Amino acid sequence: MSISEADAANRLMRLAKEIARHNRLYHDRDAPEITDADYDALVRENAAIETVFPHLVRADSPSRAVGAAPSSPLAKVAHARPMLSLENAFSGEEVAEFIARVRRFLSLAPQEPVALTAEPKIDGLSCSLRYEDGALVLAATRGDGAIGEDVTPNARTIADIPQRIAGAPALIEVRGEVYMAKADFAALNQRQAESGGKIFANPRNAAAGSLRQKDASITAARPLRFLAHGWGELSEPLGHTQGSAMARLAGFGFPVSNLLRMVGSVEEALAQYAAIEQARADLPFDIDGVVYKVDRLDWQERLGQVARAPRWGLAHKFPAERAETTLEAIDIQVGRTGKLTPVGRLTPVGVGGVMVANVTLHNRDEIARLGLRVGDRVRIQRAGDVIPQVVENLTRDEPRAAYSFPDHCPECASEAVAEEGEVDVRCTGGLICPAQRIERLKHFVSRAAMDIEGLGEKTIVEFAELDWLHAPADIFRLNTHRSDLLGREGWKEKSVDNLLAAIDAKREPEPARFLFGLGIRHVGIVTAKDLLRCFGTIERLREVAIGDNAQGELSSVEGVGPVVAEALVDFFHEPHNRAALDDLLSEVRPQPFQSQAQQTEWSGKTIVFTGSLETMSRDEAKAQAERLGARAAGSVSAKTDLVVAGPGAGSKLKKAAELGIRVINEAEWAQIVAEA
Repeated sequence: MSISEADAANRLMRLAKEIARHNRLYHDRDAPEITDADYDALVRENAAIETVFPHLVRADSPSRAVGAAPSSPLAKVAHARPMLSLENAFSGEEVAEFIARVRRFLSLAPQEPVALTAEPKIDGLSCSLRYEDGALVLAATRGDGAIGEDVTPNARTIADIPQRIAGAPALIEVRGEVYMAKADFAALNQRQAESGGKIFANPRNAAAGSLRQKDASITAARPLRFLAHGWGELSEPLGHTQGSAMARLAGFGFPVSNLLRMVGSVEEALAQYAAIEQARADLPFDIDGVVYKVDRLDWQERLGQVARAPRWGLAHKFPAERAETTLEAIDIQVGRTGKLTPVGRLTPVGVGGVMVANVTLHNRDEIARLGLRVGDRVRIQRAGDVIPQVVENLTRDEPRAAYSFPDHCPECASEAVAEEGEVDVRCTGGLICPAQRIERLKHFVSRAAMDIEGLGEKTIVEFAELDWLHAPADIFRLNTHRSDLLGREGWKEKSVDNLLAAIDAKREPEPARFLFGLGIRHVGIVTAKDLLRCFGTIERLREVAIGDNAQGELSSVEGVGPVVAEALVDFFHEPHNRAALDDLLSEVRPQPFQSQAQQTEWSGKTIVFTGSLETMSRDEAKAQAERLGARAAGSVSAKTDLVVAGPGAGSKLKKAAELGIRVINEAEWAQIVAEA
């Protein structure tokens, strides 16, 4: 692997954060953003780097983690035995190496057969069922493998899960997957659409969301199923082999896969894999691979486990499913941050038992790379039950006009541009774009901006749906709707008057908060203060931004570079943004900027805070620095004068050491503030 140790450490840090985020989205929020194949690629990259640099393995390494710690309001419960994940394989060679590793670990003779069970890897939500004296006493999700969520009342509503079992050990934890059949999933989404409810992305998400309800009656109304594939804690063994133990579970009344087979060699394992893959489209539930387990339970005991997976099991994943169809149209969706995302509309085609009609096209560069045009014949790929993607344009050589990516927003007709070095095209409509309205208004009233108490997301959405809020200026005209608001559910005279008073209290805002609240790209609260420290008022800043030498004048401001300058010029270049600002300034009067900084030894210096601050928030620390006349920056450079490092400080601390910059801890910083 051609990578330096420093780059390896940096990449492992980024992979740990990225994989942890995707784990939370998948396991805890039931809302994955990437395909299983893309996730597996990240995990494999992490493992490859750790193999070359074992001394760089992090405490938060994905190779040591299972799932994600649950954060829902459901009660947490500790597993008596960890619910581990499985190592993945993607080729026959890796399956052969798995069996070879088993042989080496157990020191088996070359002629000693290694029997395995092979069964479909169902794509559901892992669940552990604890029975004591034959009675179901606890059902728990996997969570992070050590701690799960108590879903006992919900599990009792699933017909496949017995309330009592006979002939079982006094204590037994049966483990398996809660899932939703494909037909049941389609019917549920149809009912949800008719009733105006949530539409689920795929059966796995639907099953997970249904099982993790606080109200068990909602779970009871959902068509959930259960398939057993193993066990956890036992008061006595179920048998001597995996196969016989699974047969006993079936005898207790638990559904087990009718495709579970015994295989005695690599060739037999791969043959069963091929048979299950062939049957995949006709199965009533989604699967994403085949699971192999060493059959002899005494061998399983000897093999044990590594940090997050048993040595005796392997998940052989299927390749992404593909199909061919026609690209009928390219629609442009505008996200809440103004990003223009192209979505392909397809002639519906079945891929792995699911009808696909839409496909993500990512951005304009991806469209250009594939040479896509409306009418092209395309090959699409579906992996992990998330929105598919185009992998090949089969008719790119046909003579047809190239697709022209829009240069204006389809929602508000404002210019749509990509900043230098970026692939994403964004609407410059800002304050007036309806697609961005809710996010813009939320940002404007947020604590770091105008800090208007009582105007949360729910209220903003309510008022926007009533057609009361289109732009920030409308917030200050809500008093004209007082009588209408009093007649609405949940609004009493006191709460209405409190809200209107909170709004009126912000009619003379701090100028930096006001500027930050406008939501200009790249203009954070620190940059807003830098700009106003230089220009004094919002009006003067606008005058400079639309002037002949705007880029040069703005770039010369301390703390403001060409990227921020360009964003300011783009914002004030749009007539509708200037009109929206004029409308806002007719309702509020931002005060001229007045620095509260003291003249101290830190005046004019640049300070960076990094790591976890334990006695104050990051915002409070920055405010302290500004009161001392210093500038709080977000990154370490040769211009940095001081770094305040808390626990967990990483790359910034390392760079400070390389540059010879003074580093102090939080207590030392508090002393500086106290003595100033």
